[in-house]
Amino acid sequence: MLSFAVHRLLRALTVLVGVSFLTFIVGHMSGDPVLLMVRGDATPKQRADLRHELGLDRPVLDQYGRYVAGALHGDLGVSYRQRISVAPLIAMRLPKSLELAVSAFLVAITLAFMLGMAAALNRGRALDHLITALSIAGQVTPGFWLGLVLVLLFAVNWQLFPVSGAGAPADLVLPALTLAIPTLGRIARLTRAGMLEVLGSDYIRTARAKGLSEWQVLFVHGARNALIPLITQGGLEFGDMIGSAFIIETVFAWPGLGRMTVNAVLQRDFPVVQGCVLVTAAGFLLINLAVDLLYAVVDPRVRR
Repeated sequence: MLSFAVHRLLRALTVLVGVSFLTFIVGHMSGDPVLLMVRGDATPKQRADLRHELGLDRPVLDQYGRYVAGALHGDLGVSYRQRISVAPLIAMRLPKSLELAVSAFLVAITLAFMLGMAAALNRGRALDHLITALSIAGQVTPGFWLGLVLVLLFAVNWQLFPVSGAGAPADLVLPALTLAIPTLGRIARLTRAGMLEVLGSDYIRTARAKGLSEWQVLFVHGARNALIPLITQGGLEFGDMIGSAFIIETVFAWPGLGRMTVNAVLQRDFPVVQGCVLVTAAGFLLINLAVDLLYAVVDPRVRR
């Protein structure tokens, strides 16, 4: 188990280094931030002085090495626009992003399990076809379009929830629902497939032959085994939610990490972009690592 965990950890660290390097290179190839920071009448000397102050006159690999050395000590650089450290900016926005992602994940998992079970128990009937159709529609619908539709219906026409903001629990409903629906569709279909496979197993027939109630057969014996593949898929979906939140936070003006990243990209604030991408990638890799370890605990065959 220890060698399995070390192997997964080394793979995660390798991916994280690759992500940081690519983000750093792409950011520096997209343009010169000095041209956006100085006034239009700035002299070449003033531009050169600012470039030297920011360290942009050094070789790219030297800049990347300094960035990695600082990141290992928690220093993610200084924002070009706000001229303050990037780490406190991320620490201020990250809780809101986690609040949105966790809320959407809990909604998606709960509703998906219920819908998947209902579809499996009504296989071939109208309810099964309806749930399957809605699940597929939720998967293929673009998040930004879905968010705008929900705003039009529930915030503009019916005025049940706010259009944007993050000051009250009601502000969380529309962005969390928008983020949850694609994941809900995928998990519901996976739950349905897993339950259909389990319900045809010999031990389910044996449990029924022993006189166990249908509730015990479905939830004690059936659901527990059908949910094993959902451990992996659930971890991937939660990580995907963190990435998908970039668009959703922009649509609903949610003050999270994703919206700050989008604004930093538009302003060519490279340190903020690099820090946000690095933190997001690290979170995604930690989730995958935790899922791998949990799956190895549940199913010892994975360790081999």
